[in-house]
Amino acid sequence: MRSLPWAGAACLAVLTVALASGPASAEDIGAGGFTIEDPRITESSGLAASRQHPGVYWTHNDSDDGAFLYAVDARTGKTVATLTLTGVGSPRDVEAVSVGADGNLYVGDIGDNLGGTWKHVWIYKLPEPKRLADRTVKATQYTVTYEDGPRDAEAMMVHPRTGRLYIVDKQKDDDKDAALYIGPAEMSPTGTNVFKRGATIDLWVTDGAFSPDGERLALRGYFGGVLYDWKDGAPKRTDTLSVPLQRQGESLTWTPDGTGLLYGSEGQGSDVEPGKVPGGSSGGSGGSGGDKGSGSGSSASGEDTNYSMGVLTLAIALGVVFGAKRLLRGKR
Repeated sequence: MRSLPWAGAACLAVLTVALASGPASAEDIGAGGFTIEDPRITESSGLAASRQHPGVYWTHNDSDDGAFLYAVDARTGKTVATLTLTGVGSPRDVEAVSVGADGNLYVGDIGDNLGGTWKHVWIYKLPEPKRLADRTVKATQYTVTYEDGPRDAEAMMVHPRTGRLYIVDKQKDDDKDAALYIGPAEMSPTGTNVFKRGATIDLWVTDGAFSPDGERLALRGYFGGVLYDWKDGAPKRTDTLSVPLQRQGESLTWTPDGTGLLYGSEGQGSDVEPGKVPGGSSGGSGGSGGDKGSGSGSSASGEDTNYSMGVLTLAIALGVVFGAKRLLRGKR
């Protein structure tokens, strides 16, 4: 006996709803993680979500192999643009990338493999291209020093509202703790930019990122992380982050909608893994912004909710089909 037409129609309807329940926003692309496929990217040490191109993430190698930035499409894990920076010297130890309030890309050549002995480090600024293609881009180079002497650092963040730059050095020394360093209100491309010591950071830090609304700061290390509220330009510790176990965890960024975190690692073919924001998220682009205040958000990310709804709807669809078949068998 043929299946009843209404059973097939009902199944199709609920399956359509199930598919529609998946992540629909372009900002969700990549929120579930992805794998970097480009064989040239063997030491991905920084990660930043593009503002111009949803689903694209900027990264770079942690080495002196050249002044390159790679745009990776989270849909495929493939590189869709390679930027070659000019107007800068020879990079020494590039550790971080961030998108600024002005829409520019900022690259932190701030590492010090000699343990904090270089008298100065550099930050490079360049416009994020509106069209993704391999190209050469002229960058502005800023010379950076610390008020209390050289430091080895891997985390550089640009506040998404004020545009101010911050650096967190990597580790504690025998004589001083790790700290957040605050850049000048206006960076000078010709003079030396002195970063002043701020709050003490109790973590071995390999990267950091502000939430898209600027109200939270996430810092990660190899085996853990810390989440801060950002109040009046200063961090207030609120929670710990559940950092995935990775080969060599070096990078961190927020998803563009502020509902989740993404953690990257060095190594060829490395995975970028998703992470939740403790207590929900206030990091969306619709937040109040500025350097003040702490927001509140839902207890689950949009991706988790959509996934659960999709599974539930699919289960209902299967129930309709099997129920119809059982009913037909009973009437034979």
